[in-house]
Amino acid sequence: MAAFVFGLAKAELCANANAGRVDDRLPLTESVNPSSRGLDTLGTEELLHRINDEDRRAAWAVEREIDVLATAVDQIVARLRDGGTLHYFGAGTSGRIGMLDAAEMEPTFSAGDLVMAHIAGGADALVRAVEQAEDDAESGRRDAQVLERHDAAILISASGGAAYVIGALEEARSRDALTIALTNSPDTRLAQAADIAVVLRTGPEVIAGSTRMKAAAAQKMALAMLSTAVMVRLGKVFDNLMVDVRAGNRKLRERAVRVTQVVTGAPLQAVVGALEGCGYRPKVAIVMIRRACDTAEAQKLLDRERGDLRAALAEPL
Repeated sequence: MAAFVFGLAKAELCANANAGRVDDRLPLTESVNPSSRGLDTLGTEELLHRINDEDRRAAWAVEREIDVLATAVDQIVARLRDGGTLHYFGAGTSGRIGMLDAAEMEPTFSAGDLVMAHIAGGADALVRAVEQAEDDAESGRRDAQVLERHDAAILISASGGAAYVIGALEEARSRDALTIALTNSPDTRLAQAADIAVVLRTGPEVIAGSTRMKAAAAQKMALAMLSTAVMVRLGKVFDNLMVDVRAGNRKLRERAVRVTQVVTGAPLQAVVGALEGCGYRPKVAIVMIRRACDTAEAQKLLDRERGDLRAALAEPL
């Protein structure tokens, strides 16, 4: 059975995402997967192969939606450049994925409060199940009241029907925020009502309804791609280097030195001196070295270009 996936073309796997759907009214993630029948009778190695076979669908499901993700990225970037903020709303596993991605934005890209996440049930839901919170549409509406016209909201629900997420969607639309659905079920209220719908067709789970598996893997992959692309478009990456990191420990200071050396080609002593002079902010240090200016002038150039290092390096003094 380990060869099950290898014998199928990628397109065929995606086309068969509806396999095992007993009731068309059920979300795909709640349907029974015929490929994992008898799961509890398998030996351990074969059990893991079966799970791995199904997990392959996650990457292919994301690949199918790259054009939609690209549209979402461009529209989010336009909102953020206008002073907006990106917000994630989710419940259960989907909410935790949103919280994880948002939490990584500041240490990775010095994003501050540019990306915020909201989960049904609040902080307690991060470490324990608060199942009833998913059914609270009013709570979703309340959490989404922070949204303004220039903001973007990503509504995450594997089934496409979590009441908390639907409530947040309705409130977001009433406030003219950009709404983006991230779901694993097509033809749902969430997918139909959002401005942009990213539908990750991962199909029935290896364990029916356990969306912490390939549905969650696809959501995490898509969200990480989307947020990373947004940060790249906002100028927080130079070439393929993390130039907007704030070096708060030894590991990050060493990384800041390496990145600054790669971009500038300057001697180690000059790099360390520039970084120490600007609080170990690589973008500022790079401008200081490449433009032969002080910290204040380097920061002024970056501010003029909204933090875009490539543009700042091209900007005449």
